[in-house]
Amino acid sequence: MIASMSPIRLCSLGLLFSLSLLARGQGDPATLARIVDEGKNRSQVMKTLWHITKRIGPRLTGSPRLARGEQWALSEFRRMGLTNVHLEKWGEVPVGFSRGPLQQARMVAPFDAPMVFTTPAWTNGTRGLVRAAAVMVPMTTEELGRRKAELKGKWVVFPAGASIRGGAGSPPAEVLDELDKMDIAGRLYGSRNELVITSGPWTGKTYENHPGNTRVIVRKSDHDRVLRNIAFGRDVVLEIGADNRWHRGPVPQHNVVAEIRGTEKPDEVIIVSGHFDSWDGPGSEGALDNATGSSTAMEAARILMKVGAKPKRTIRFILWGGEEQGLHGSTAYVKQHEAELSKISAVLVDDGGTNYHGGYEAIASMEPMLRAAIQPTVAAFPNLPMQIRVLPRMPRGGGSDHVPFNRAGVPGFFTIETGRSDYGFVHHTQHDRYEMAIPEYLVQSATNHAVVAYNLACAESMLPRQAPEPTGTTR
Repeated sequence: MIASMSPIRLCSLGLLFSLSLLARGQGDPATLARIVDEGKNRSQVMKTLWHITKRIGPRLTGSPRLARGEQWALSEFRRMGLTNVHLEKWGEVPVGFSRGPLQQARMVAPFDAPMVFTTPAWTNGTRGLVRAAAVMVPMTTEELGRRKAELKGKWVVFPAGASIRGGAGSPPAEVLDELDKMDIAGRLYGSRNELVITSGPWTGKTYENHPGNTRVIVRKSDHDRVLRNIAFGRDVVLEIGADNRWHRGPVPQHNVVAEIRGTEKPDEVIIVSGHFDSWDGPGSEGALDNATGSSTAMEAARILMKVGAKPKRTIRFILWGGEEQGLHGSTAYVKQHEAELSKISAVLVDDGGTNYHGGYEAIASMEPMLRAAIQPTVAAFPNLPMQIRVLPRMPRGGGSDHVPFNRAGVPGFFTIETGRSDYGFVHHTQHDRYEMAIPEYLVQSATNHAVVAYNLACAESMLPRQAPEPTGTTR
């Protein structure tokens, strides 16, 4: 109650009330004040992030962990009191894949040195912990013919610059094809730097048919050490265990959907979202890519339900699936909901790591509404400035789930991520862990999600849209 609030809290509420008057026709000032108070002072966003990363773990598309995570998210949305909570199928993965607990690598001779590594998703691992000598890869078919007996059971090391997809110093395709037929321990590649990046396609793989040697990628310093000791003529021995598991498919894949139904225009929608899937290399928890975005979306839902917000339009929360392999979940959603696209006012996507919501990119006609929508956040977090960056046209490219909507003419917004976090250090790497998250930034981001979604849901009109480009326009 106002009578029991501190002078600082009263000042904040007064400022929010004044700012909300500028956003004429948007959200109720008292509700906005409660949203900000709940988001800033009783945030649960780090608790949600901890559960996703530490209890569920990395959530590769098609994996049992992702399926468990989806069921947990459904139960959380229901516990919050949202409606229309369901899984919406976007497609299938031909074969499931996951990693077991044995994930370790080290050089054990000529001295002991641990190695940081990954194996691509949807590739074969090892049968237990495999200790074997390391030898250099043959660079010609003739050399391969001479050394076949020597290579049996060995870790075959590729030179610097070589990669699974080829690259400088790679042997010809004929050598690679022959290696795949041979009984070697596996192939060893080096990363370009100290970051070990995980990726991998499911294309052409089935539970019954997934050929190919084990492929191990170690950080550059580890790879350099192996190469250097082989060059010195020393006997190099590696010990690597990669418990890679295949699961029968096809495996149905989903987006997680929940909503707060609008009181006056329930058929018009604001979408708040982040993708729930992640890569799953050893060490990664899928934290900043993108448990953070999933957590801020879920926290926004919790805040709005907790304060009893009654938006005029429906606010729909979506945790996308299959983003990492090509925006599958959001692309399918646009196709499946084609008839409803004209009723979607805005799609808010948080997929930039742990930095805070620094604003939005938009065309000029959207600027007044968006500037008004963010004002309560600007006032509540004065040390975390925001901006509306005006562009000549809405972005049609990019690497996240706003893209399919913008291409269909629906306003999609990838937040301008601002702050001290180095996203490149964690993106798809061994460092993508809960400990890399910045709590005060996620508190702001979740609160802003709730504020902006509520304001846009209560605005006098939907966001303006960009006029269709003339037929034949080139980009």
